Parts: sequence; C-alpha cells; structure tokens
Amino acid sequence: MKLWEKGTKINELIESFTVGKDREMDIFLAKFDVIGSLAHIHMLESVGLLTAEELTSLSAELKTIYREISEGNFAIEPVVEDIHSQIELQLTKRLGETGKKIHSGRSRNDQVLLDLKLFTRDAIQSVVENTVLLFDTLIAKAERYQGMLMPGYTHLQIAMPSSFGLWFSAYAESLTDDLLLLQAAYRIANQNPLGSAAGYGSSFPLNRTMTTELLGFETMNVNVIYAQMGRGKMEKTVLFALASIASTLSRMAFDVCLFMSQNFGFVKLPDELTTGSSIMPHKKNPDVFELLRGHCNLLQSLPNQMLTLTNNLPSGYFRDMQLTKELFIPAFRELNECIRIATFAIENMSVNEHILENDKYRSIYSVEEVNRLVLSGTPFRDAYREVGASIENGTFHPDKQVHHTHEGSIGNLCLDLIQVKMNQVTESFHFGKASDAVEALLKN
Repeated sequence: MKLWEKGTKINELIESFTVGKDREMDIFLAKFDVIGSLAHIHMLESVGLLTAEELTSLSAELKTIYREISEGNFAIEPVVEDIHSQIELQLTKRLGETGKKIHSGRSRNDQVLLDLKLFTRDAIQSVVENTVLLFDTLIAKAERYQGMLMPGYTHLQIAMPSSFGLWFSAYAESLTDDLLLLQAAYRIANQNPLGSAAGYGSSFPLNRTMTTELLGFETMNVNVIYAQMGRGKMEKTVLFALASIASTLSRMAFDVCLFMSQNFGFVKLPDELTTGSSIMPHKKNPDVFELLRGHCNLLQSLPNQMLTLTNNLPSGYFRDMQLTKELFIPAFRELNECIRIATFAIENMSVNEHILENDKYRSIYSVEEVNRLVLSGTPFRDAYREVGASIENGTFHPDKQVHHTHEGSIGNLCLDLIQVKMNQVTESFHFGKASDAVEALLKN
C-alpha cells in the first residue's frame, strides 16, 4: 500500500531503491506517528471534517495501535511503503471508510516532519537524562579526589600542578555547555510543523494552534514553506549538539587512554574492564575508552554528512530528505550507549594518589616558586630567570605545597557552582509540558 497509489504498478527495482531503509527507520517513528494522528483527528473533528462518532472510533483504534507498538507487536508489512501508510491501512481494515479520513489536511511531508520532531523531543530527553548521570559521576569523583594532585600538561610537557578533582570537574562543566547547546537544538525541534501539508498549506480550515497545544509544542513553524525547509535543518542542528557531547567524551577518552599507559600511570581500571593481547600476557588495554573515542569521533562527522546531503536543495520537498533519517535516528542510540559506558567506566576508575612524589615531576612546581618570590617582593621577570637558572643547574628544591584560592582552581573547585549551572540548564528544557500533552492525548 502507498498513500500516493493511483493504480499503476511501480517497477520492483525502482520501488526497492526508493523505499530504501524507510521501513527500518520508520519503526522508530511509529508511536510518534500515532500521537501526531491523535492530535490531528481531534483538530479535524473541531473544524467539522470528522464527526464525534468518527473521532471516538479513530481515537480508540489509534490507542490500540499505540499499545501494540509499545508491546512490540507491530510491524510495517513488506508491501507497505512507510509507517504512515501502515497505520492508515490498519485503521481502514478495522474501521472501513472512516480510516481513510485520517489523512485529510495532511501530506506525508508534514507527517514525517511531525514524527521526527516528536521523536527528537523524546530522544533528546533521554540524552539529557544520561548526560546528567555522567555529570553526577564526574562531580562525585571530583569531590572524592579534589585534594589529590596530578601533573598538568601543555604541549604534552609537564607544566603545572593539577588535581584529579580539577580534571574530573573540567569534563563535568564541559557537559553543562554541551547541554546548553542541546537545549537550543531542542527549542528548534519543539515547533509544530503540522498543517504545512506538502509545504504550501491546505484549503481546509485547519486549526494549527490547536494541534500545537495538543502536542505540547512551545510554538509552531508559522510559515508553511519554512516548515518544510526545516527538514534537514532541524536534524543538522540537533546533530551539532550531539556532536558537542561526543567531543567532550572523545577528549576525555583520549586523556584516560594516555593516563592509563605505564609511562603515565595516573588512573587504573579493574581488570574486568580491560582486554588483553593474544601474544603479550602482560597487556591490560583500555579498549573501552579507545572504542568510546572512535564512536564519538564518528558521531562528530554526522553534522557534516547532514550538511552535505541537504546543503544545495532549494525550497520544497525532495526525496533526498528521506536519507536524513538514516543519519539522524541511529545517532541517539549510539550516543546514549557511549554516555552510559563512560559513566560505568568512570565510576569504576581508581587513581594513583602519589604521582607527584616522583622526582621527575619536581620542575612542575616552578611557577609556584616564581609566584612565591614575586609575593616576597622580587619582580616577576627576575623571579622567572632565577627559578629557571636553578632548574638548569640542578639546585631547584621547591616547596611542594600548592596554594591556589581563586574560583575554579585546585584549591577552590567551586563544584557547587558547576552543579548550579547544570541544574539551571536541565530545568529550562521544560520536558514536562511535552510529556503531559502526550499523556493527555493517550488518555482522552
């Protein structure tokens, strides 16, 4: 079944190519297609395009289909092109002619736009929840090891004293900015395209404000052409935000791989979280973090792939847009898996508590010594040369007590301020409005 069928049988080779992976991808959109249809038929009844009895019967069957999807008892048949066709076919089989009325005032174009936006709202909430768990783990580690010093590096040369508390909380704070970017993407996704039809609106007296409120959107894409132009743009924007989280994870993973090597020996994973070598019995490899880095680097390529796919398309719908789903939908599952595995590994990570006792790190205190001399009245440039000379001639014996007091430094991590930043950004997503609206649609 195809919603556009006019009685001419399409060539099987062409059909296979044009359908592509749509059935596979559309399963992820199935329950959102039902939710969008529930809002649409309530609106159709309010403007006289459905009777009250038709609304009641359609609502009941759509909720039945929703339960079937939730229970895993739903599939897109091989002869059916996509999720929109499958649901309309199910309704027509069960309700006869009434089932065919559900498409009034809609196009597959605004249906898939709507499905993707509802999917994206839900998927972003899952990413935020998992990211907060990783954030909490990093903050807990920062609190536990806030006084434990470690080397800081520039150019991969030892530079100044750092601490495990500073390192863990750096990645925690990075996640707050990642979620701030994701919040902007969420607001772009959280706009109702329904009613744009094929991109030029409808002669039916549709009430787009009503469907916007029923679906819990923040607002609507007002201009119907722009609503269609949003296909690809919304996905690209969200992927940039997901890539930002992936970038944080990838950089952290690289640090861990470096810190786990014997040359550094800063952190350690339990043996059961490492892998070995087929010929070297001593090996305990940080494969989990290497693969985490690899997955996250691939995730960072997705915005550019989406840009390449959609960059030179004019206004209006083109079938190229179908391919956006293959880039977009799997990204959430992959990123969530990366966040969860990072959280688990960080939770189980232990640290070397005596790194800076090794004499090879003696010069790391040079800046501390320069600052001590400056505080005692020596001009900075003279203090710099004096300490540099003592390091060169082997007479540098620093005071290894580190005295940092300003905000965000070793001695004053301000973890409470980082926590406030995270709380503010997560609370301002306002996920409750969307979830309450969907719950109301499924109950009414």
